[in-house]
Amino acid sequence: MLSRKAGQWAALLTALVFSLATAQEPCAACHGPGGNSVTPGIPSIAGQPKLFLETQLVLIREELRPSPQMLPIVQGMKDAEITRLAEHFSKLPAKSVASGPADPALMKQGMARAQALRCGVCHLSDFSGQNQVPRLAGQREEYLEAEMRAYRDGERKGGDTIMAAALYGVSDADIKALAHFLAQK
Repeated sequence: MLSRKAGQWAALLTALVFSLATAQEPCAACHGPGGNSVTPGIPSIAGQPKLFLETQLVLIREELRPSPQMLPIVQGMKDAEITRLAEHFSKLPAKSVASGPADPALMKQGMARAQALRCGVCHLSDFSGQNQVPRLAGQREEYLEAEMRAYRDGERKGGDTIMAAALYGVSDADIKALAHFLAQK
């Protein structure tokens, strides 16, 4: 027979596990099974740095980063729940979601631009991200391309101004090559 204290801990643990599982269900609907997106335009969240995920969820919750699809999900979410979700998805394995085979010319151009723009300084040399800097490696190509254009064009709200500066003046062709290169990593 369980002691009363052990029973209380078991109930609390069950509630926490159920709460986390319930909170993850809406995430998988858009961000894919295990946080690896299968939907064009929707980013993969598996393997993203915990701090990055927490920051994005808070920015969306506080309406500092517009996201009409995400706001109803995170509105009213407590910090502890955001932290649990971020920790959960940060520990899941990221799977490359490349939309097709690598194009050698785009890969060469994208790698050259990534080196020239020094993307590996913040996103790390393997583009796995760190702290509040996202993982780019294996991310959806069309998502990367759209986000880089939004940064460059000053349309990305709730984002890092360093990215806007880094992409200032970068051509559409170079952004396309960067997105292709990073998605294939």
